[in-house]
Amino acid sequence: RSAPPRAAVRFCHMHSRSARLALLLSIPLAGCVQPARLVPSDAERVLTGVSVTAPNPGLRGALEVRRFVYGSGTDRRRAIFRDSVLVRTRAVNATPFLRGIDRGALKKRWKYWGFDEKALPLNGRVWYPVGDGPFPLVLIVHGNHDMRAYSDPGYAYLGEHFASRGFITVSVDENFLNGGIRSENDARGWMLLKHLQAWRAMESDAAFPLAGKVDWQRIALIGHSRGGDAVAIASGFNRLARYPDDARVTFDFGFAIRTVIAIAPVDGQYRPADRLPPVRGVNYFVIHGSHDADVSTFIGQRTYLRADVAEPGRVKAALYVYRANHGQFNTVWGGNDVGSAGWLLNKRSLLTGEQQRDIGRIFFTGFLELTLRGERAYEPMFRDHRTVGGWLPKTMYISEFASGDERLLATFEEDIDVTTATAVGARVAGHQLSTWREGTIATRVAERGASYESNAVFLGWSVPRDAARPDAATGDSTRGAPQDRAWYEVQIPDGAPGAIGLSERSSLVFGIVDLGQKPSPLVAADTASPVASTPKRDPAAAASQRRRADSLRQVEKSKPKPPPTPKRGSPLPADSVRVDLTVELITADGRRASLPLSAAVALRPPLTIRLYKYKYVEDKLTGRPRDHEYVLQHVEIPFSRFVAALPGLTPADVRAVRFRFDRTPTGAILLDDIGFEPHP
Repeated sequence: RSAPPRAAVRFCHMHSRSARLALLLSIPLAGCVQPARLVPSDAERVLTGVSVTAPNPGLRGALEVRRFVYGSGTDRRRAIFRDSVLVRTRAVNATPFLRGIDRGALKKRWKYWGFDEKALPLNGRVWYPVGDGPFPLVLIVHGNHDMRAYSDPGYAYLGEHFASRGFITVSVDENFLNGGIRSENDARGWMLLKHLQAWRAMESDAAFPLAGKVDWQRIALIGHSRGGDAVAIASGFNRLARYPDDARVTFDFGFAIRTVIAIAPVDGQYRPADRLPPVRGVNYFVIHGSHDADVSTFIGQRTYLRADVAEPGRVKAALYVYRANHGQFNTVWGGNDVGSAGWLLNKRSLLTGEQQRDIGRIFFTGFLELTLRGERAYEPMFRDHRTVGGWLPKTMYISEFASGDERLLATFEEDIDVTTATAVGARVAGHQLSTWREGTIATRVAERGASYESNAVFLGWSVPRDAARPDAATGDSTRGAPQDRAWYEVQIPDGAPGAIGLSERSSLVFGIVDLGQKPSPLVAADTASPVASTPKRDPAAAASQRRRADSLRQVEKSKPKPPPTPKRGSPLPADSVRVDLTVELITADGRRASLPLSAAVALRPPLTIRLYKYKYVEDKLTGRPRDHEYVLQHVEIPFSRFVAALPGLTPADVRAVRFRFDRTPTGAILLDDIGFEPHP
């Protein structure tokens, strides 16, 4: 499936029984089983209803489904592609895409298969609907696995389902590229495009069962693991005239690929011109499970973050599924994400395979309906999974979403000045913050790809030591003026609301993460506004103030911690969680339209992860990872909600978006992509 971590290679690819036993006996297992540390689920309260106006895409469609296979007709190892093919396809020469791979490894591989890189077969299993058509075409490709344990049958559940709903579906065979080699994902992607060329030739034959029934303006690619990387690569190659690694190799594809779906993908194993492959001109959706022990960090979020959907009408979405693993999206792979070492995994935490596949049926089909057929009624489920909560298996989810219609004020990518924003003339300010910095979003496993290569702002706040605790019922402090509480804001220049897409029909949008950190409480030396200029002080006075601050810290450390404030009933929604704050639109004359964040979304706490039964194994295989992933949670608040909070508010009045930290005594968050999205 993916490339395992360095140490995991020893588990997944050892064939020597003595070597395997030697490794396992070296692990001190007795008495060290670690707790699963699952976050208590709020699914019974959160996933209660359905507000979308479209039917459940996870239900089987009404169309009759038929099947056939195509392929070489000469396959030594795969009888189905030798004896049962309806159409014989011509082999393709993939030599340019497999250069640099160990020749000895390739020689052994080709001896087993009976062909080599000069004659790779185009084999596929097809499910198709009975009807007049034309029907969209969907190709699904597996990732890395034991090449002898064939992966392509593992998506039959999707083939049957999609076809019943009017999509021609192909599960592509690339098992001959599996197991024991690396740097072949460009070959995997190129092969998909050669399959599309083969389909164009097949469909032109009047005797072909689907002659004239393929909708060539509506094509989707779906890939799992390395296949998830391959579909993104294929969408890029589809737009190019030449192979980036060898310009002597020409491309002539240009298919109308509208949609790319990645299931627990890897990212960056292929880097043309030493860059991450661009993803643009397509709608993009990625899904990942928290308990994926193969791709053990949500690296597909990196692909999502760089996917360019600037064209109007394009969308991208991501879904993070708590307790889902890697392999159960494929019925062949199952629950052993690390192969024969699967007994070391903490499988008690996992969803069942059928639950995972139900999630896939719902979201994959919904995205195909939205992006290939223009069924906009399915769009809300990608903006916020709670809109289809009544359809979903009971676990916790985090939704990410962006569209080509957004007008962003701050992406944090433009420079190193924390007081500037992305939109022309926009500025940033902060007050009483314990933490304020911009930087790269880190993955949870630092040694396997340290970051998502996307910047955000990191913010922390603490109530000053002499301030009152916020009221448990309202979230507000019982004393102290609102202007004394910490806040962070993006300021909009005069005349800019129209230019940034702010209208009565707009929504404020941003991504947010609860970092699960608690900054130290502020003391006197820390309470100056970070945006205020600091006058020069003589060294003696500065040293005296530092000594006083250190003394105060020592006194505070010696004090016993007060008991937690008892809850007195809360008006917040039942699905609200620990960290909350106030989101405000500030007018030119200082008026504030304020809403609690919890009125719009339930900000997810850190969703903790324990992949293995034994801490020693967890540390050994994944490099002592952080116990949770930073996954951006999409928030959108309609302008009408702010008007309700401040009657008479107009878009022209707005001069700032402010995040006021007055509802939780202390906390730390990450913010990204703050802006507005106009709606028709």
